[in-house]
Amino acid sequence: MRTFETDERRQRLGVRHHLARRTGPLEGVVSDLIGLHSSDPATVFLSAWGRVDGFSPAHLEDALYRRRSLVRVLGMRRTLFVVPSSMVGVIDAACTKALAPAQRRRLVTMLAQQVTPDGAEAWLDDVSTRTLAALTTRGEATARELTADVPELATRLTVGQGKAWGGTMGVSTRVLFLLATEGRIVRARPLGSWTSGQYRWAPVERWIDGGIEPIPPSEACASLLRRWLRAFGPATMTDVRWWTGWTARLTTSTLSAVDAVEVRLASDTEPAWVLPDDVAVEEPPGQWVALLPSLDPTTMGWKRREWYLGAHADELFDRNGNAGPTIWANGRVVGAWAQASDGTVRTRLLERVSQRVARAIEAERRQLQAWLGDVRVRPRFRTPLERELNG
Repeated sequence: MRTFETDERRQRLGVRHHLARRTGPLEGVVSDLIGLHSSDPATVFLSAWGRVDGFSPAHLEDALYRRRSLVRVLGMRRTLFVVPSSMVGVIDAACTKALAPAQRRRLVTMLAQQVTPDGAEAWLDDVSTRTLAALTTRGEATARELTADVPELATRLTVGQGKAWGGTMGVSTRVLFLLATEGRIVRARPLGSWTSGQYRWAPVERWIDGGIEPIPPSEACASLLRRWLRAFGPATMTDVRWWTGWTARLTTSTLSAVDAVEVRLASDTEPAWVLPDDVAVEEPPGQWVALLPSLDPTTMGWKRREWYLGAHADELFDRNGNAGPTIWANGRVVGAWAQASDGTVRTRLLERVSQRVARAIEAERRQLQAWLGDVRVRPRFRTPLERELNG
């Protein structure tokens, strides 16, 4: 049985995640990674900056909002991603459709408890139908604009009662989220700059030519897993289940469907898997460093992270498992970075590195600071070390 040493996994990561050398085009890089995390709007742009040669925000905005070769969708693990438009049908059938029933039940329960005890489902159906009709008429609209057309969207819901994060929100947030989960609407261009999360919405048929392609779920799952293993393999079943959000049964059957080959990991006792044509030893990419943003798809790519994260999880992740900004050197995390209020990019190393690597990190820091310019980026999910560096 093939054994993958930790150094080899790190080398594959550097090449396949476009970190050992910036490449292009943008769409090809996003496709190789399957998607870029978009829960924090700035992450998409910073993740692209770290991988795409000559990248500027205008390149991504053009792909997202004019050519629409990339689309922002709800996908794996109920997480927002920017993905190639050609992958929307696959992700919808493999992951997103399974989320909708639970989201609907949760919202119906909240409405029954707080708004209309005897007719929650009918109320939700009516509001959803009128919201979609208003959006179709407008073409694109914000939640506030849609609330002017459908006043019920302003209804307030209490969430997280008794918890530190509890509060109230407009029902528009939940209704639009549900419609997006059901594949009926998508997030369009946001208000403000590329760091803004105040999105306009659009009917899916208006935004994606022909709408979302219907694909049989088993076919979609196999397609998604092939792509993921190509970028992230070797990976354990724990990793696959975590990244996709699949059940153990679905994961097992899909690994079989793609003829995945079992391999050993030098750093882990759990069996791992690769595609049948992906067991050969690859040429090492040479020395490289990268400054990756919070929630970057590489940092968040595996559930079992010790082989690249070491013992730094408590400093670099928040309590809910969200990664903060990280410094990488040759396939492992060696530190963190943050942008101060004056625009300075600050770094801190958590591991000893050679003088050559330290110089490369400093050069990357200066390059990122210059690229950001007057833009200020504050991660949506704060981590202990990022807060400390931010001051």
